[in-house]
Amino acid sequence: MTSTLPAVTTPQVPAQRQAVPETRSIGRTDPSNRLRRRSSRPDLILCGVLLVAILVVQGWNIADYPTLSDDEGTYLAQAWAVQEGRGLAHYTYWYDHPPLGWIQIALLTWIPAALSPESMTVGTMRAAMLVVSAVSAVLVYVLGRRLSLPRWAAGLGMVLFGLSPLSVVLQREIFLDNLAVMWTLLAFALAASPSRHLWHHFGAGIAAATAVLTKETMLFVLPAVLVTMWRHSHRDTRKFALTGAVTACVLIGLAYPLFALLKGELFSGSGHVSLWDGIKYQMTRPGSGFILDQGSGSHGVLHSWLYYDRVLILGGLAGGLLLLVTWRWSVTARALAGPSFAVVILALVAMRPSGYLPAMYVIQALPFLALVLAGGTASVAHAVLRRRRSEAETRYVTGGRYALAAVLAIAAGAYVVPRWYDGDRTAVTADANAPYQAASKWLSTEVADPEDTRVLVDDALWLDLVHAGYEPGRGAIWFYKADLDPAVTKTMPRGWKDLDYVVASPTVRRDAVELPNVKAAMEHSTPVAVFGSGEDRVEIRQIQTASGGVR
Repeated sequence: MTSTLPAVTTPQVPAQRQAVPETRSIGRTDPSNRLRRRSSRPDLILCGVLLVAILVVQGWNIADYPTLSDDEGTYLAQAWAVQEGRGLAHYTYWYDHPPLGWIQIALLTWIPAALSPESMTVGTMRAAMLVVSAVSAVLVYVLGRRLSLPRWAAGLGMVLFGLSPLSVVLQREIFLDNLAVMWTLLAFALAASPSRHLWHHFGAGIAAATAVLTKETMLFVLPAVLVTMWRHSHRDTRKFALTGAVTACVLIGLAYPLFALLKGELFSGSGHVSLWDGIKYQMTRPGSGFILDQGSGSHGVLHSWLYYDRVLILGGLAGGLLLLVTWRWSVTARALAGPSFAVVILALVAMRPSGYLPAMYVIQALPFLALVLAGGTASVAHAVLRRRRSEAETRYVTGGRYALAAVLAIAAGAYVVPRWYDGDRTAVTADANAPYQAASKWLSTEVADPEDTRVLVDDALWLDLVHAGYEPGRGAIWFYKADLDPAVTKTMPRGWKDLDYVVASPTVRRDAVELPNVKAAMEHSTPVAVFGSGEDRVEIRQIQTASGGVR
């Protein structure tokens, strides 16, 4: 009886299961992996070719266009302070933004700054942003493919994101928004992962938190990340995926207020800055008006965006609305629900009547505008080009649909290409920073004793002066701090009379009205060197004492 027991077992299943490791152990390749690699080659080639084109256009002439901005100088100077071990900022850190953004800039610029310290200036270090642009462009392509866009449409989204004149101008600049967009795209790509691993969703939460700690306004886009994760997670593990992602995001996000709490700077108090004061400032800063009001500052910002590229802004907004309206019966619309939702959220935030709208705000919307515009184009192409709809359709009707698609493509190219060519040609040929470079050279060579000279300057030139020998914070003074930072004003007991020069760049001239010391320094100084002309000129003005002489 015992001899009959083995006969009732199932002999075939274990034998079949053991066959797989045997073939792998002798070095054979799994056919599914081989097929997957073969199908991904066209994606790698297309993405690689487009990436080279984007980096060439964005990198050519990057130091000379666009004009250096004070925000760029501020973030780079704060990164320099981190590198030099001077703290989280080159002046008192007052929780204006989470510091993670310029810590990343410090890491990106660490090697070139170590090799050539004098190269740690805004124009030169813009090259570090090419790394961010490259990663973001690849993530746009990956996300497009994961959201079921055909290969050509994902490539179109990558082109729209990387080669639009608006993108070329803004992605060159050292802005926290560019770094935050990179992390947000990573969060979307992980949320849309086809393998649906739980760690991908946890990683999406970590990437989303990193994006918010890089630029806090990315908080508005997090609902769109959750929508994408909901659509792409497995029904059986959806609760775990969403819970894990939200938990990871919240726990990492809490590191910022915890940092302030440990420093005793979470709430307002005498004698110190606080996170609460920083948040209150950001929430109560004067608004720039309704974006559609032609007399408002927000409308001027919108006009500057449309000046560089109407296609991406208006086409992306139209594509986002179209995809949201048609999501019930359109496969593409359902696949792009997350990016479409992001476009709508960011558009609504920009349209707040009392909100403040900075010029770099649109950076956060660029990848989503590109994806929904590419997705809308793919939907139209599918509707026109799909194969014979019925047996009764003649080949003449089919040919007519293909002819219509060709006409639409040629018309779109005829409208877009000349405008993009003009915008990108300006970006790769114009020299907008010659006045700044000349002013930097003058202050480095014409001032007899930089170590004992005090100069008010905007942050675009602050690091130039530090490398030229001016004392950081006391000799080279970021002009805002002459009125707003007690640590600086206490070193100026006589106010503007304790200064030697003021570098009147467009930013200094614009904001001097609200800064008493800076305004007085401008009024009691005379130009000794002027570089450029018109509103873009940079003046070096020497301070005069009450007796009429120079200090």
